[in-house]
Amino acid sequence: MTRVLALLFAAVTMLAAAGQAQAQGFDLRDILGGGPNFQSSGGGSSPIPRTTVNFTGNYAPGTILISTSERRLYLVLGNGQALRYGIGVGRDGFRWSGTHRITAKKEWPSWTPPSQMLARRPDLPRHMAGGIDNPLGARAMYLGSTLYRIHGSNEPETIGQAVSSGCFRMTNDDVTDLYSRVGVGTTVVVKN
Repeated sequence: MTRVLALLFAAVTMLAAAGQAQAQGFDLRDILGGGPNFQSSGGGSSPIPRTTVNFTGNYAPGTILISTSERRLYLVLGNGQALRYGIGVGRDGFRWSGTHRITAKKEWPSWTPPSQMLARRPDLPRHMAGGIDNPLGARAMYLGSTLYRIHGSNEPETIGQAVSSGCFRMTNDDVTDLYSRVGVGTTVVVKN
């Protein structure tokens, strides 16, 4: 009986402490350990909500069309419709256009900054394991044999802006949704 009461007291104390920490603005990921297996998707909801829109274009259903000038990604659904997502795009000097296919998909990818990026930003880590603080976010889809990806972000406030080194950023919620809808081999058309 004493053991049961002790366990009950410990459980109530832990719940009260977690509630107090949350009320004071502490991030429960810090208390619970966070990392790639944490249930929160991180990256929050997009400042540009995902929506179904009317779409005219000569693209097969399942094609991804990226409009860097609009800072939007369209997943063609067919029947004159597409899913539209807000994205972050390459800043001046880092935008590109072309057609590629998704050649790989990864959940909670690790990140190794390319040498060109390290030359510009020597303060960056040489490697970062996947997880909520990783700049690639929850999912990544690799484009052709390039270094470019469609990926999540640990900075959801940058969606709708030109801030990247050529990759396409999405919130973790949006990239997880897109990731579930497309496969390796999906055509990706990037237009300025």
